[in-house]
Amino acid sequence: MTTSLARFEIAGLSVRDLARTYGTPTYIYDSKTMGTQIESLRPFDVVRYAQKANSSLAVVDFMRHKGALVDAVSAGEIRRAIAAGYQSGGDPPAIVYTADIFDSEALELVLANDIHVNCGSPDMIDQYGDRVSEGCITLRINPGFGHGHSQKTNTGGEQSKHGIWFQDLGDSLERAARKNLRVTGIHVHIGSGTDYQHLAEVCGAVESFALQAGPQVISISAGGGLPVAYKQGDSEINIEEYYNLWNATRNRLTEAFAHPVSLEIEPGRYLVAEAGYLVAEIRAIKRMGSNLYYLIDAGFNNLARPILYGAYHPMSVASFDGRSLSEVASVVVGGPLCESGDIFTQEEGGFVRSELLPTASVGDYVVIECAGAYGFVMGSNYNSRGYAAEVLIQDGRSHLIRMRQATEDLFKEEKIPETKEETL
Repeated sequence: MTTSLARFEIAGLSVRDLARTYGTPTYIYDSKTMGTQIESLRPFDVVRYAQKANSSLAVVDFMRHKGALVDAVSAGEIRRAIAAGYQSGGDPPAIVYTADIFDSEALELVLANDIHVNCGSPDMIDQYGDRVSEGCITLRINPGFGHGHSQKTNTGGEQSKHGIWFQDLGDSLERAARKNLRVTGIHVHIGSGTDYQHLAEVCGAVESFALQAGPQVISISAGGGLPVAYKQGDSEINIEEYYNLWNATRNRLTEAFAHPVSLEIEPGRYLVAEAGYLVAEIRAIKRMGSNLYYLIDAGFNNLARPILYGAYHPMSVASFDGRSLSEVASVVVGGPLCESGDIFTQEEGGFVRSELLPTASVGDYVVIECAGAYGFVMGSNYNSRGYAAEVLIQDGRSHLIRMRQATEDLFKEEKIPETKEETL
């Protein structure tokens, strides 16, 4: 996370040159930062990338080359993982399908490619078991409590749809046995945070669930939810303490089962958030009463986190002509969409706030930082605007990894039906 209000480089390359080369808005990813984050998790037996955070092929491929396995939550993500070079099968499985349902495409793809399944609903056990003669599955359990920076990101408790309710574990184990399926893994993911007392409760729950499942369990997953410090004062994760809690749990299970138990972690945001920057151009500056607005050419169709749950992103400004930026102003940063909620500086509930940024001119660039997770992947074509371009910086060079969506591509798959009705 940066503390500077003016930014001239991203991963050693000029913001101005990047913007001129690739246009705006554009996502820029720094591979070095992603690599550093992966390395910090090496104590875990398996680092499994939750690609829902950023599923661009080049990013998924980078994770593969760094030794991370991958988690997929849809048929499309399975196909992306395969396209990025992951092979089906393996021990541990290179690709795991984690979901609360099978749609028809996902089930057929799982079966055709021998993809390991992490079941989040009892019905998934039956639906998978009906199609195979035998097999191994993992169960994702909702322990009855959760944690997160927003209610919308809390993935545990009765208000969350995710996972098999903990009181239904016994029934799910019986379902699996009837279908000749071995439950070889227990997975719990309840949201983000750095509350280690709360984490100890999660570890205890996983241990209890694994003991209930029995010695057929050969792996446990800590899930994801590792927090990212988006602003000054946010808690930083202590990976050593985090690992030690989970490792102690794993060791007790290893002793109880008299065989090794693998410890997985499933980060998404933690690996990519701080590596990503959304570069946008200031197209208008205007005052509305007491508020000074910088209006940029990126909107919530490019980055939805602020409008979804008031997420904070640090920001900086780069000049288009190389001039220094020393004076600052309190500004509201908004986008081009025909929506009052198209504001990047807002609290949860839609309350507009201001951000201290350098005094800028039309043509300068706003850099929205810590934007590598849940940015592009949540994009849309709202207001008939195309998707941003994506660029990966690796070994001091920039690579275009996704072309900007052309306007004519917005409706190339649409069709006006033929009709004999007269036009008025």
